[in-house]
Amino acid sequence: MSNESLANLLKEERRFAPPADLAAAANVTGAAYAQAEADRLGFWAEQARRLTWATEPTQTLDWTNPPFAKWFADGKLNVAYNCVDRHVEAGNGDRVALHFEGEPGDSRSITYAELKDEVSKAANALTELGVQAGDRVAVYLPMIPEAVVAMLACARVGAAHSVVFGGFSADAVASRIQDADAKLVITSDGGYRRGKPSALKPAIDEAVAKCPQVEHVLVVRRTGQDTAFTEGRDVWWHDIVGRQSAEHTPQAFDAEHPLFILYTSGTTGKPKGILHTSGGYLTQAAYTHQAVFDLKPETDVYWCTADIGWVTGHSYIVYGPLANGATQVMYEGTPDTPHQGRFWEVVQKYGVTILYTAPTAIRTFMKWGDDIPAKFDLSSLRVLGSVGEPINPEAWIWYRKHIGGDRCPIVDTWWQTETGAMMISPLPGVTETKPGSAQRALPGIGATVVDDEGREVPDGGGGYLVLTEPWPSMLRTIWGDDQRFIDTYWSRFEGKYFAGDGAKKDEDGDIWLLGRVDDVMLVSGHNISTTEVESALVSHPSVAEAAVVGANDETTGQAIVAFVILRGSASETQTLVAELRDHVGATLGPIAKPKRILPVQELPKTRSGKIMRRLLRDVAENRTVGDVTTLADSSVMDLIQSKLPAAGSED
Repeated sequence: MSNESLANLLKEERRFAPPADLAAAANVTGAAYAQAEADRLGFWAEQARRLTWATEPTQTLDWTNPPFAKWFADGKLNVAYNCVDRHVEAGNGDRVALHFEGEPGDSRSITYAELKDEVSKAANALTELGVQAGDRVAVYLPMIPEAVVAMLACARVGAAHSVVFGGFSADAVASRIQDADAKLVITSDGGYRRGKPSALKPAIDEAVAKCPQVEHVLVVRRTGQDTAFTEGRDVWWHDIVGRQSAEHTPQAFDAEHPLFILYTSGTTGKPKGILHTSGGYLTQAAYTHQAVFDLKPETDVYWCTADIGWVTGHSYIVYGPLANGATQVMYEGTPDTPHQGRFWEVVQKYGVTILYTAPTAIRTFMKWGDDIPAKFDLSSLRVLGSVGEPINPEAWIWYRKHIGGDRCPIVDTWWQTETGAMMISPLPGVTETKPGSAQRALPGIGATVVDDEGREVPDGGGGYLVLTEPWPSMLRTIWGDDQRFIDTYWSRFEGKYFAGDGAKKDEDGDIWLLGRVDDVMLVSGHNISTTEVESALVSHPSVAEAAVVGANDETTGQAIVAFVILRGSASETQTLVAELRDHVGATLGPIAKPKRILPVQELPKTRSGKIMRRLLRDVAENRTVGDVTTLADSSVMDLIQSKLPAAGSED
């Protein structure tokens, strides 16, 4: 969102009060802010009591060695027990945990009792395959119930899972398996995508060929495709899990025991393995899920449309909702298969009451037309959520009107892979919402906006979003690289966590997110490193040098635009541009494909050789090019701009 459109919006002062009936029965009231401010650690200690502990913690926060936090460190618990067993023991075994909707139209509903049995059997299978507490397991699965079962089974036996998004390439998967030193990989023959089976196992076979430490590959049969099988290494899920006992006694682990590693793009090109641990993470995931969505587990049907390969799927499909005993929908496919009303058909079928999706999806639905959701009964909805990137006010208003019937509050949530759980968001029974603003830090969270010197900006000012206090679900480190953890997040502003996002405070002190300020692009809610895409391009024999920027895009938030210098023998053709896009897709995965590739003679560089991406972003967004005085050769920008009308490639 531009500063101009933000200013116009603030002038209009469109605000929406919470619905009276929701506010009257809300899980969290405005008193929570005062309670947390009066005793922040006492507030979080109280939230930890929503979990079932084998050993109750007496410590809340240990911050004696910042930035390395320990939360509830002397407590012990089992995360999977908290997500399944205790609900069964409380007499809620017949409650549906997951309504699974496959893309082809197959569906099944799994109760908490059934989920407990499946997780126990999978945990026994992991043990048979030699997985022990402290080991790492890589998970590369489509959006099927076995993905949830696999993650919970790892948590049950104390093995950290590393879930890799099913759209990543074999090389990207291999690097993540290697970095985590995973000994087991869980995958499937494939999943359904846009109406046809999409194979996953071949990518794992290629990746595991580079990972000699992998002892077994556990394969779920989903599509029935012909699948290559390596005897002695590969094991069918239905064979080994199917014959296990449904009895498994979960072991309690320290609150700081590793729960999962999740890789996210870094500015250096090498993905960062974000480490989350158990007690603090589950406390904040469960609390925020219950508070921000006003969850009533006895009556609500919740649907988060994210993929389990991203942190949203971890915190708000698996751990938060299941810790709270929620009933939720899990959908395998794309929003337009077999038709563009598929999401609304699912909402109608299951009576979804809480919907959590991304601005990219909302903008796509807007483009498809108001008439599509109008064909379905969406009257069950009562709370709408947004996640993954800043939502523009136009999309916010459309979402409220056409999906929420002008009655549902919208919770626009800001958080990251690194934060583990929501940090800034309206509360649906408390907050008078403003279209496009994440508004204020949740109770117990310290967040503000600072200038270049780290000073808090006044209301109405802009700068950098920082977190000022440690929080329970915070990342503990970057896997295997404590120094990178310090350098990446804690070195810019002393004593503060810098998120990499720009932000502005309005005159009321509410926070508006303005997107990334570093070399990480936010494309459809997914962090993609400019360096990774540049490296992929340069690995093609026709490319000598590349510079990549994220340019504003009305559908995806940002689009990847690449400027490439071709090697002497390569000639500039549309065929080559298409080949380069496909090469990036094959190297990193389809989500990293540049929307446009512009072959150029030279790149804008300072005298010290640094590429001025700021100027390339001006070109990519069709703006007047900024100050070029620091360039070694300012005429380079004229050359680049002169090429623009003729060059480019788009899907």
